[in-house]
Amino acid sequence: MDVAERLRLEGYRMTPQRQLVWDVLRHAESHLSAEEIHARVTEVVPDFNVASVYRTLTLLAELGLVKEVRLADDRGHWELAHADDAFHLVCRNCGDVTHHSGDLVDQVRRHLGEHHGFQAAEIDLVVRGRCAACDSPESDAPAAADPGKPAADPGEPGQAG
Repeated sequence: MDVAERLRLEGYRMTPQRQLVWDVLRHAESHLSAEEIHARVTEVVPDFNVASVYRTLTLLAELGLVKEVRLADDRGHWELAHADDAFHLVCRNCGDVTHHSGDLVDQVRRHLGEHHGFQAAEIDLVVRGRCAACDSPESDAPAAADPGKPAADPGEPGQAG
């Protein structure tokens, strides 16, 4: 079933604005923030309202057609919906985000049910670290700062600098 048909079944129309947002997501080669989606849409329709992007994303997410995921910078990024068995690996050094499938998410779901009595309706697994390319001995790029930690003040005692 295509997105226009799904919208019709739910009582919505495939408006030109919704089609533009959908097309950007469908053709994206990476996860995009709402602002990045807006920027791409305005390449086609310069006066496109950013609020229309947010409304469309909200509707498409409610219909299970797209997902919002928090990645390296903790901003919402959007992608086409996929099965829960896919998870994201985010390199903190180069920012690369890759999808992987396997039984890891099923193991988490099973563990939550068996050991905690919790029935997960949705699991969004994001693993942060260093990708193989950045972790190789040939890579001399310094690791990016952990976005969850404040930068150290070089003037503090005990800090190199």
